[in-house]
Amino acid sequence: MSKEGPNAVLYATYQGLDDIIAPFRTAALTALAFGPKNPGPFGDLFRRNAALMEMLSRFQLTHARPSFGIHSVRVENRDVPVTEEVALDLPFGNLLHFRKDLDTRQPKVLVTAPLSGHFSTLLAGTVKTLLCDHDVYITDWKNARDVPRSAGQFGVEDYIAYVIRFLEEIGPGGHVLAVCQPCVQTLAAVAVMSEDRNPATPRTMTLMAGPVDVRESPTTVNDLANEKPLSWFKRNVISTVPFRYDGAGRKVYPGFVQLTAFMSMNMERHQAQHRKLYDHLAAGEQDDAKRIKDFYDEYFAVLDLTEEFYIETIERVFQKAELATGDFTYRGRKVDPSKIRHTALLTVEGGRDDICGMGQTTAAHDLCSTLRPHLKRHHLQANVGHYGVFNGRRWENEIYPVVRNMILAME
Repeated sequence: MSKEGPNAVLYATYQGLDDIIAPFRTAALTALAFGPKNPGPFGDLFRRNAALMEMLSRFQLTHARPSFGIHSVRVENRDVPVTEEVALDLPFGNLLHFRKDLDTRQPKVLVTAPLSGHFSTLLAGTVKTLLCDHDVYITDWKNARDVPRSAGQFGVEDYIAYVIRFLEEIGPGGHVLAVCQPCVQTLAAVAVMSEDRNPATPRTMTLMAGPVDVRESPTTVNDLANEKPLSWFKRNVISTVPFRYDGAGRKVYPGFVQLTAFMSMNMERHQAQHRKLYDHLAAGEQDDAKRIKDFYDEYFAVLDLTEEFYIETIERVFQKAELATGDFTYRGRKVDPSKIRHTALLTVEGGRDDICGMGQTTAAHDLCSTLRPHLKRHHLQANVGHYGVFNGRRWENEIYPVVRNMILAME
């Protein structure tokens, strides 16, 4: 076994297998393209064969960011075009702005997206809802395998530095909304900015389903992070980017490993969904098939994390809960959330969240101990799981109005 651990060549092995399967996907696409348009009495047989070919053609992961697919939003009584613009381009992520051609000023909101194996487009539904009433920006993280090693490292404190830099780019009077994992980094960034009296300190901070204190209501995810030492993670899930990519030689936690872990938690559900997809395709039910395909097109688009970000997250957020215990430092200085005095705090949790347990996000209220009561609010959405906190009907109709009202109250 090499010093780098048994999975040092995991990425190369995965890439080799994908290269082997690629010709079969191409053959399936070719068969679909040249299939009969009017199969006559053999229609049912051909549809089933076409469904099988399409399922085979989809047997892959993608490593490029999908499109947000937001071309317009309804503002008041008219549809307003939306244009994606890169407001700031940094080595490991962009500040992406969803620009609207509006004369009316809307509150500026930075959405801090998770860096956990998927692209920021996973929050497309969150962004689209926010766009109706806000001028929206998002942290658009880059795939670590595409970032040259010359760009250096990117760890938890670098994420915080990026959040601060992005808020400064947006300017004074903004707001920040964090989804899941970056609730910790966002809270730390606002604490640092508040202590420094940074003019770009946001007026409100919304933390949604994030692991501020994982000691509260531990979930399976928390248990998995704590049952192994850091050395185990370094040996078993860290691999090296193959030489065909710009980030060749960089040590990463591959997105396909994270996806495998996610899927293993609900494998029966994913298998059932793919059986449904085949049945819909075979029956010619294209609309029903499209809904499933759209979800998995996004779900199977994976992003690699730098080794240092992944390992530091395991250690500092999940094993030591440094922010909650008062031991979190940023660039050598202690992070003190009690320095937050003017940024209103809203926390949101889902009552059926099996990834971030109840109380883990609410812990932010105790940490922000000097905030006056009228600047604090908590919303518990009892009937949603983790994903439903920031996407779907409950988010749009019940959670979002609370977020919007908090921002509006501080304008």
